[in-house]
Amino acid sequence: MNIVPFIHKGLGNSSYLVQVGPDEALLVDPNRSVEQYLRAAKERGWRISALLETHLHADFVSGVRDIAHEVEAEICAPAEGELRFPHRPVKAGEHIGVSGVEIEAIASPGHTPEHLSYVLRAGQEPPALFSGGSLMVGGAARTDLISPEMTDALTRAQFDTIKTAFSSLPDETLLYPTHGGGSFCSAVPGAERTSTLGLEREQNAVMSIKDEDEFVRWFPTTFPAIPAYFFRMRPINQQGPRLRNEIAAPPALRPDEFEAAMQNAIIVDVRSTSAYAAAHIPGSLSNEFRDSYATWLGWLVPEDKPLLFVRDDESLEQIVEESLLVGYEGFVGWLEGGIEAWDKAGKPLAKSPLINASEARSALLDGAVALDVREPDEFAAGHVADAISIPLGQLSARTAELPKDRPIVAYCGHGERSASGVSILERAGFEKLLNMDGGFGAWEKAGFTQEHVQAV
Repeated sequence: MNIVPFIHKGLGNSSYLVQVGPDEALLVDPNRSVEQYLRAAKERGWRISALLETHLHADFVSGVRDIAHEVEAEICAPAEGELRFPHRPVKAGEHIGVSGVEIEAIASPGHTPEHLSYVLRAGQEPPALFSGGSLMVGGAARTDLISPEMTDALTRAQFDTIKTAFSSLPDETLLYPTHGGGSFCSAVPGAERTSTLGLEREQNAVMSIKDEDEFVRWFPTTFPAIPAYFFRMRPINQQGPRLRNEIAAPPALRPDEFEAAMQNAIIVDVRSTSAYAAAHIPGSLSNEFRDSYATWLGWLVPEDKPLLFVRDDESLEQIVEESLLVGYEGFVGWLEGGIEAWDKAGKPLAKSPLINASEARSALLDGAVALDVREPDEFAAGHVADAISIPLGQLSARTAELPKDRPIVAYCGHGERSASGVSILERAGFEKLLNMDGGFGAWEKAGFTQEHVQAV
């Protein structure tokens, strides 16, 4: 069985293109960046004939509609997901035949109520289990993405899934999960994306707990923060996202045109943190284009806000691709000529100084306030003494907790999240803003005093 994985590092997710015949393939849990799958299939001489969805995704817009539109593949999705566009509703226990390969749908609720996993059997090869979020390398996906009222029931369903859903499959079964390390759908830190059932039965912590009540008490405590956009994705994927060819690409705008468009849009500055610090358009959001760009765009920008982009040599095509991935479709335009053209046109510019760890320490000794925008577990592991902890995803709603009459030294792990934090505070009317270059890592390297949160 020839299986081609596609990994999105920022989202921590995998999709799989699976050869099921000499020139036929199926695709499991594709995201909206569909060209990668179509290109890979064409290069191998494969025709994509089936698309398998394990569940309604919360962290990305699905690509099944676009791919089905391009190649007329059949969409197979859990019947209980009640998708509102043409598809084959699949029920647990149902068998799907694709080019002689047997595919069995297994009920595996917990991460979502409708969750199915798929077992592929081909000849004498070990079975392949495409488990979505029901079982992952070293863990399982979170159970709190539907509603607080359903978390307990879904966690109990997850316990039952782990204990019984795959019990008839042999240890040599190959495990291909959708979620993995880096995904906010889990708390799994590791880099391994695939495994076997045998290894997981030996090593996976979620499979070692025997008591259901103990599991229900423990499992929800392992979840990371929920990016705000997660609650928007499930309805989009259920309704069926717009086709890509219906969405207009952002046009190039001269400075005057860009300025006129600013009133109803949000400016996303995708340049490096150093470029943003040196000069940026007042009120713009700093979100350096990197692996986690899409996650932070979805977390920090309201869903109904049209987008304007400021960039240097970052690929416009990739910026749009990643923005579409988390549901943004209103592209107003991008600044032609960049900040240099804006400056030459006499438009206003702002600065937010980058300072090194020594300069940050001096500023703090002179009365500045340290702001830690990392997640609580990062803060607990070590932070600048007396720092105020406000995770970046909560900062817009908690600016009142910060003083406006003292300088603020923002920091994160490296500097990108704190640049976003500085830009949020600037839009909220804060003026004395500094970003510690290199983040807490630079502070540690300098050997400066730090505090830790004591475990209870």
